Amino acid sequence: MEIGSGPIGSCSKEQQKIYRDWFNFVDSDGDGRITGNEGAKFFAMSKLSRPELKQVWAIADSKRQGFLGFTEFITAMQLISFAQDHELSPDILKAEVDWENIKPPVIEGVDALIAKTKSSTTNGVALNGNGITPNQPSAERTTSKSVKKLPLNAVTSIADGLKRLYIEKLKPLEAAYRFNDFGNPLLTNSDFDAKPMVMLLGQYSTGKTTFIKHLLRCNYPGAHIGPEPTTDRFVVVMSGPDERSIPGNTIAVHADMPFSGLTSFGGSFLSKFECSQMPHPLLDQITLVDTPGVLSGEKQRTQRSYDFTGVISWFAAKCDLILLLFDPHKLDISDEFKRVIASLRGHDDKIRVVLNKADQVDTQQLMRVYGALMWSLGKVLNTPEVVRVYIGSFNDKPVNEEAVGPMGRELFEMEQGDLLADLVDIPKKACDRRINEFVKRARAAKIHAYIISHLKKEMPAMMGKSKTQKRLMENLEEEFAKVQREFHLPAGDFPDVEQFREVLSNYNIDKFEKVKPKMIQAVDDMLGYEIPELLKNLRNPYD
Repeated sequence: MEIGSGPIGSCSKEQQKIYRDWFNFVDSDGDGRITGNEGAKFFAMSKLSRPELKQVWAIADSKRQGFLGFTEFITAMQLISFAQDHELSPDILKAEVDWENIKPPVIEGVDALIAKTKSSTTNGVALNGNGITPNQPSAERTTSKSVKKLPLNAVTSIADGLKRLYIEKLKPLEAAYRFNDFGNPLLTNSDFDAKPMVMLLGQYSTGKTTFIKHLLRCNYPGAHIGPEPTTDRFVVVMSGPDERSIPGNTIAVHADMPFSGLTSFGGSFLSKFECSQMPHPLLDQITLVDTPGVLSGEKQRTQRSYDFTGVISWFAAKCDLILLLFDPHKLDISDEFKRVIASLRGHDDKIRVVLNKADQVDTQQLMRVYGALMWSLGKVLNTPEVVRVYIGSFNDKPVNEEAVGPMGRELFEMEQGDLLADLVDIPKKACDRRINEFVKRARAAKIHAYIISHLKKEMPAMMGKSKTQKRLMENLEEEFAKVQREFHLPAGDFPDVEQFREVLSNYNIDKFEKVKPKMIQAVDDMLGYEIPELLKNLRNPYD
């Protein structure tokens, strides 16, 4: 099971040199990115029809970032070359095409234009103070643009646009009403730039680490597999130049990694957290999160030294997909597992259930196991919809056909294919997911501000402050209902009352800010106008 873009996007060194000259020519501002506005005129020189160019751009920018990097540009050129001689079909990537040896497309007049540009730069026309021409990106220029200083229509990626909107519009509101103290740490640039994450959850010995080994086709650094609870820490498996393990305290202060928010769980947790890095094509696309086995039976009475459920909730907010693993012999959902699943509230669309090691029982028993699992999940998830369950044996051993028979083997292969398709879609949907999470966070922050300012307004000016605070804390459900009615807000977007009460008990309500209409309006404008405008500016230029 592998995730990758396949051979398309790779080519010989000679062709790469040609594409580099073309890329630098089209990249007029030298930022290492070709936006729709920059690429449209150049692509039109191929003489392909608008529908064909629309399909080329959609495939090249499959992650919907709003721009083409150099690799995506090569993909676009290879597709244009193919389309000049053949018809582009929707499943072109599945076709047997020798992409690496496909010739560069015919782009009319491009050589003359590049020669003219080089001639003008040689005469000193386009050289800046550093001796860099606009179409020759330096190491400095290829980094992200300063999202603070650019107007929204000049931002060249959706991620950079969201960064700018967060810094200017949402972050001031979060800071003013201490949104970060209520389980929502302030975002950093690395949160917007991070690869999509997949978290694996389950009781011990349900095959979480083996599942990762099966995906990677090898062990990650520091992996331990056994029948007993072997993974005793949270392990983030990421792409890196070499194989190594990095301690939790080091990762938490690393500016390029999105894990600074974990410092709030203290040193006890960070000592049980590490990062395993290794070069791997799958890890270039996604990051995997291996977790300690959820405790059951007598082990539940042993208290962990950190807030396990809180950590799971933190990762759930960051992850793009959450896999809950069960095996046929561990269907009981323990109290700790119930708390863990409850902490995933609000992330139901990310949850997938995997019934692993299914070849350990015969077909008749598997039907009963599946029914029992669905019944158990129905009691815990509290949702009328049926959750998707993948059945299989996700390890490197051949399927036990003696137990499941030939039909069972065929079923496992189909289920594995479906799960792989879900994983393949993660990088493609990462940008959409990031926008979704950003909008969800903005709405939550706005409701938080309304709640805090309402509680502040209820406090007396002089006497009886402690009594009023106690009354407000005891009747928090009623206060939530008042805010909901006053501002016409959906009840499902409100935070958990008990968790909110627990955090609020550490604060003096009188010290909070009063309502600031300008801040609320800025977030409303961001949601209603600026995010749609950002998406419009960076959509497929042929839409």
